[in-house]
Amino acid sequence: MRSPHVQQALSWRTGLAYGALAAPLAFVSLPLYVTLPHYYAAVAGAPLAGLGAVLLATRAFDALLDPALGRLADGLLQRGRRAAWLAAALGSLVMALGFVALWHPPTGNSTHMLGWLAGCLLLTTLAYSAVSILHQTWGTRWGGEATWRTQVTAWREGATLVGVLSASVLPSLLGMDATSAVLAAALGLGLLGLYRLRDPRGGTGHAGALAAQRHALPQQSPWRDAAFRRLLSVFMLNGVAAAIPATLLPFFVVDRLQAPGLLSLFLLCYFAAAALGLPLWVKAVARWGLAPSWRAGMLASVIAFFCASLLGAGDAWAFAAICLASGLALGADLAVPGALLTGVIHESGHGGSGDGRYLGWWTCATKLNLALAAGLCLPLLAAVGYHSGSTDPAGLQALAWAYGGLPCLLKLMALACLWRAERLQPSWR
Repeated sequence: MRSPHVQQALSWRTGLAYGALAAPLAFVSLPLYVTLPHYYAAVAGAPLAGLGAVLLATRAFDALLDPALGRLADGLLQRGRRAAWLAAALGSLVMALGFVALWHPPTGNSTHMLGWLAGCLLLTTLAYSAVSILHQTWGTRWGGEATWRTQVTAWREGATLVGVLSASVLPSLLGMDATSAVLAAALGLGLLGLYRLRDPRGGTGHAGALAAQRHALPQQSPWRDAAFRRLLSVFMLNGVAAAIPATLLPFFVVDRLQAPGLLSLFLLCYFAAAALGLPLWVKAVARWGLAPSWRAGMLASVIAFFCASLLGAGDAWAFAAICLASGLALGADLAVPGALLTGVIHESGHGGSGDGRYLGWWTCATKLNLALAAGLCLPLLAAVGYHSGSTDPAGLQALAWAYGGLPCLLKLMALACLWRAERLQPSWR
């Protein structure tokens, strides 16, 4: 019998079978968090302040349900792979239907439009959260050493980048209806890979060890775990720093750079650089460790976003170079935090039984990051005189500092918190 603690290389077949579902999940998330605000503001004509309020409310409510979805994921996986897979299939169907409805809002009445947005967005994001948490829990339960955990995370996040790259190009080429059809097909393929997946770390011996662990340890709140609290504080600061430019990107490109036709190219540069750089960050973790690699990525992002805050009309190609640099740095945000979280869960003794509880709060934090970015930045920009399509110099300058300057400050705060936390958690090095 092979011990679950022996370090093995993750085969590409297992990595692909596990990671494939992350592609359509990311395919949904990019339009929801980047394209949707600009679509409802600039195309559908929704008022900016009302739009920000709806996004904040629906995303915050969705986030508050994530811990319960995490407990549900634990229960489903303990019942067996079949029950978990069927739940993932049902959630995927609901998510696809809600996604289609989002792009066909009623016109002529802003109240009806915002109500439609709130209902469809809540349905879509709840289904997205349930499937995403279940998928992450599935892989997190495998545990492993730092390099192994990074490989598992890298396969999932690499597939995520494939989905993001597709979502950054296909809507402008095919339109949202055809894009929705591609989403449905990708969900089917991802579910097929998950259905065929087997535990790569040791069969019944590992399962037996996990079962004994479940009987030996009580199910306590993740908030009682100091290591989790430290990691989550870093993750949230860094996450808000990333969510602000993601929310403001279409406004920055269209109004500040005056290059609306290049938005898809900028997204392609950003996510392609992240995909190509992801294997380099896996190697960096093997050489430097988890936390030092993440700190290096944060510092590179600070430099890139500070440069972005200095750009104006006519600087489109300089911004493309910044997208490549910041995309390369993004690889650290994708590869490291998930691997650190898996380590925290298993070091706590709750790996294989309480993973979903941790991931529920983790996903909740991710949603709150995005809600804060949309719900605070958009109304604040409106308060200082900026609106979609604005040509006012003061408003455009405020947009530039919100897009590039504020993320720098938050990234530096996250870097300082991580540096302190790794002194208290030697395994993070």
